[in-house]
Amino acid sequence: MDSSTNEITHEFPPYFRVYKDGRVERLGMFAVSDRAPTGLDSKTHVQTKDVVVSSESGVSARLFLPKISHPDHKLPLVVHYHGGAFCIGSPFSKTFNNFLVSLAAAANAIVISVDYRLAPEHPLPTAHQDSWAALQWIATHSNGQGPDSWLNEYADFGRVFLAGESAGANIAHYVAVQAGATELVGPKIVGLLIVHPFFGGKELDKIYSYMCPTSTGFSDPILYPKMDPNLSRMAGAKVLVCVAEKDWLKDRAVVYSEALGKSGWGGTLSFYETEGEDHGFFLLNPRSDKVGPLIKVMADFINHD
Repeated sequence: MDSSTNEITHEFPPYFRVYKDGRVERLGMFAVSDRAPTGLDSKTHVQTKDVVVSSESGVSARLFLPKISHPDHKLPLVVHYHGGAFCIGSPFSKTFNNFLVSLAAAANAIVISVDYRLAPEHPLPTAHQDSWAALQWIATHSNGQGPDSWLNEYADFGRVFLAGESAGANIAHYVAVQAGATELVGPKIVGLLIVHPFFGGKELDKIYSYMCPTSTGFSDPILYPKMDPNLSRMAGAKVLVCVAEKDWLKDRAVVYSEALGKSGWGGTLSFYETEGEDHGFFLLNPRSDKVGPLIKVMADFINHD
């Protein structure tokens, strides 16, 4: 066997390493698949199913439908993009599935979480492009004539929210800007849930630079929203930015909030901080007594003007 197949060319712990032959290996806990089955959650009565968004790209999504008490009553729709440094994670994993079941139940909202293609096999901004394409696919249901029956029957396209945590929050922001700049027809995007977001800092992140070879560094609008000429056109009338006290990315969320406030966007910006917790605690430590209050804040944001 050619020894070059085992030669490591790039390594980014704790996420992945890349070998000379192009093979990518996920590391540690990220190498293990923990796919959650679809069906009915006995505790919350939330139903889940998976749908194909694009047969061409292979992008799919998981839908979360809360218990339907009034069939004629349409529910808010939350379009979710998962975190994981753009290179790990999936809405099909138990970690994200369980959190989104809880959110769908608490907010009494339909949630659709997009399984965008991951870097580095699919270099950025593929994840962003997949996610924007997914919203356009979701928008085809606005008239009740789309390919998915749950979205047609139960989703209120006058109450659509974009949401994500960490890298997923970055993607949710990007998609909202695209929706506003292109004046996307169909869904009315009411607000954004930007949770523990990843944006650029004072130094460039080496892993991001590797995963996004076309990045323009400090002028990259995906990393630095203030550099985006379309920032003021971002869809949504309100934004909730959630941070954790001990999160190393907290300062970047503050800078993002300030940039949005100065952009001329004109919406309402709210800020919620969880004391004593770290980045993504609600996923990594779901039994924390701080998870419930965070989900309640998110649910209230969805259900109150």
